[in-house]
Amino acid sequence: MSSEEILIEAAAAAFRARNPAGEILPSSAWMDLDAEGRVAAHDVAARSRLLEAALDPDGLSSTARAVLLRIAGAGR
Repeated sequence: MSSEEILIEAAAAAFRARNPAGEILPSSAWMDLDAEGRVAAHDVAARSRLLEAALDPDGLSSTARAVLLRIAGAGR
């Protein structure tokens, strides 16, 4: 796997690091990609989320689940 492919996969992943205040940090892999690589990362992410949703009993991707959990926790 090339270094660009590794960056694309990392940028496409649903995981995003957070700082101590809980703020989501930008993906360093995204920042290291050129415009063409960012389009490729977007395409990989979109396909991945569709596959995740297709496999989920509620039709949700990992990103959708993370957002819903974060919203549910915000009211506490």
